[in-house]
Parts: sequence; C-alpha cells; structure tokens
Amino acid sequence: MEEIRLQKYLAEAGIASRRKAEELILQGKVQVNGKVITELGTKVQIEKDQVTYNDKIVKIENKKVYILLNKPIGYVTTVKDQFHRDSVLDLVKVRERLVPVGRLDMYTSGALILTNDGDFVYKVTHPKHEINKTYTVTLHGIVNKEKVEQLRKGVDIGGYITKSAKVKILKTDEEKQITRLEIVIHEGKNRQVRKMCEAIGHKVLALHRSAIAGIGVKDLELGKWRYLSKEEVKKIVSY
Repeated sequence: MEEIRLQKYLAEAGIASRRKAEELILQGKVQVNGKVITELGTKVQIEKDQVTYNDKIVKIENKKVYILLNKPIGYVTTVKDQFHRDSVLDLVKVRERLVPVGRLDMYTSGALILTNDGDFVYKVTHPKHEINKTYTVTLHGIVNKEKVEQLRKGVDIGGYITKSAKVKILKTDEEKQITRLEIVIHEGKNRQVRKMCEAIGHKVLALHRSAIAGIGVKDLELGKWRYLSKEEVKKIVSY
C-alpha cells in the first residue's frame, strides 16, 4: 500500500503547493483519521487513511490537469482572499481543485498556469529550475541604453541584486513620454519586474506577462483559458 508524506498528499490533492501545505499542517488545520497532525514528517497511506482539511475530506484525484490562463487585471492569484476580491479561480470553472503556479499581482495581466499537480507546482516554482518568464512593461519616460544595460546586469530591489535578465526596447514615444520594454527573467521575487523598473527611476504604467517557458497567451483573450498539451507540460518540467 502506497505511503507518502502528508504535505505531498495535500499537494497532490490540489489543496496547496507543498510548501503551503506544510504551513497548513503546522497551523493544525489538517487531520488524519480524526487526529490533528502538526508534524511534517507524518506519512499517510493513500488508500487507507482519511485526510481532512478544514473538516472536509481530502482525496487525491487521479486526473492531473494543467491550465493556461490569460489573467485580466483586477484578479488576485490567491486561493482564498481575506478581502473577498475576485480570484483567478472564478475564471476557470473545472471539477478539479486548482492552485495557481506562482503568482501575478492584482494589477498585472497575462500568462498564469493553474493545476492540481502539487509536484508540478514544486518543480516550476523552485528557483533551481530557472524557468523563463517574459513580460511586456510600459514605463513613464524614455529609457536609455544605459538603463537597459543596468536591468540586464542586475539592479538592487530592496537589498537584493537581481540576476541577469534579457531586456530589449520594443517602442519609445517621445510625445507621450513612454517606453515599452520586453523583459525576460527566471526569478520569482515578489513584484520583481515593477521593482526593477523603479530601481532605474521609471514608473510602471502597465505590466503584462506574455509567456512562461516560451508558452504564450497571444492567442488567448483576456479572461480565457485552455488546457496545456502534454508536450507543453513536458517542456516546462524539463526546463
């Protein structure tokens, strides 16, 4: 009979990422066979033990789904929001319990993956995999070549120096005083692209993530989603 760690069980059941599942366990929100479990090393037998979270039985679904959403502005990427704001989960109506892979802030649009595969979430969000994320950012003011080079080499965003990035100027408009850049990074610091642009003295007017691992949302309308193909999932995991 297969036996796995409780946090992995919760992740594979689509409750949360493995790291978030560990927090839920430590908070005493998970029970196994009616007993509250707070130790991370606890193992459960998939076919025998009954796992509950928030007093609801949790089961591992055999079917794994991977969804690409073109997130509109105004939606949060949290599963539950204390302020009751619109969530990306409101846009994707499927039977499976999904979690966002990584995050986009409320005022950023674009590519976001959702899945019920906890191992996939762990692999994609772990820094060692260095998965490229492509952003289109519109800035106030004209960005010169020197500042582009600063972004490429790395800038200080509150005590952290960003790693090298790919940056190119897509458009400048002297009359409107705006610059549009394409920035490709493989890190996932909170609000990183916004902070990078602020570090070179330019305010972000609009931010859109156009692709993850080269898989884009150009052909997806804002608010629409599609399933990732097996080839696309393999491409992301093998990055």
